[in-house]
Amino acid sequence: MQIQFVQAPTLKQKPADESKLGFGRIFTDYMFTMRYDRAQGWHDAKVEPYGPFQMEPSSMVLHYGQTIFEGLKCYRREDGGLQLFRPRDNFKRMNISAERLSIPAFDVEDAMAGLLKLLEVEKDWVPHAKDTSLYIRPFIIATDPFVGVRASNTYIFCIILSPVGAYYAHGLSPVGIYVEDKYVRAVRGGFGFAKTAGNYAASLKAGEVAHEKGYDQVLWLDGVEQKYVEEVGSMNMMFVLDNKIITPMLNGSILAGITRDSILKLAASDGYQVEERRIPIAEIFEAAEQGRLQEAFGTGTAAVVSPVGELCWEDKKITLSGGKIGPVAQRMYDELTGIQWGRMADRFNWILKL
Repeated sequence: MQIQFVQAPTLKQKPADESKLGFGRIFTDYMFTMRYDRAQGWHDAKVEPYGPFQMEPSSMVLHYGQTIFEGLKCYRREDGGLQLFRPRDNFKRMNISAERLSIPAFDVEDAMAGLLKLLEVEKDWVPHAKDTSLYIRPFIIATDPFVGVRASNTYIFCIILSPVGAYYAHGLSPVGIYVEDKYVRAVRGGFGFAKTAGNYAASLKAGEVAHEKGYDQVLWLDGVEQKYVEEVGSMNMMFVLDNKIITPMLNGSILAGITRDSILKLAASDGYQVEERRIPIAEIFEAAEQGRLQEAFGTGTAAVVSPVGELCWEDKKITLSGGKIGPVAQRMYDELTGIQWGRMADRFNWILKL
């Protein structure tokens, strides 16, 4: 695939204080794009100046929600070099989302070529401060100017970049989680397993309710019986129960998290027992009352590991690990981030050095 480079007339000033990067607020000078139509397939690949798309108000993504995305990061090692963590897995998962939403598949190696060219141009945007990174957001949107329910015939594939700060600037502080028992996020047979905008829109109202009650995030239950644990907002969920790491099995209604998969492999390699199965929320609270529930934590690209300090379900509340991060969550965080930033050996061949 030929990738055209379009020079920006002016370049932005890079952030001077990397301690104030935040998350998802600053964007680099360039983006990668390619377009799709039925006659040509995916074509017209470019690294071009970051800026608005020209779209018609009737563009199908605005009316029927045909869009998917991914999230990954580029890390700067202590020696100044750059590296990616399992990038092809993100693009493979993106094609799984594409299939569910009737979006044409793309060649993973074409997407990789576009990403690597973009990072070559934007390498100076990868921050240097400890635990900072360059967030990478690939996405696809439907662009047919048509108001009618069908799959679009045209699409834009785009990758944008954003330098982001350390997720835990002041240490791994446990979060409070509210178990949602009114609203549901997804059901089997839907597209809960896909990384698509509608799943996140479906979570907003419950998130507002949780915040009003003083909690940071929502733990979703299954959409049929509202009995089994699924996932937390933008993260998969794990529990340490009777010294075993358990997590909800992939059943079509939760995301197959790459961080989730990585931690399960790390934990098994470290000698922990790991189990993927259906987990009734009642079992979690019963185990807590019996002193058998040791830890709970979320896993995802942004936070890597997010320890849970409190769970609230109906009129019951439980405190975990004394309100602090537990030893298993700490170990998984240290090991995985050690691999991602190049501070530890990559024994799984997950890293792509640039």
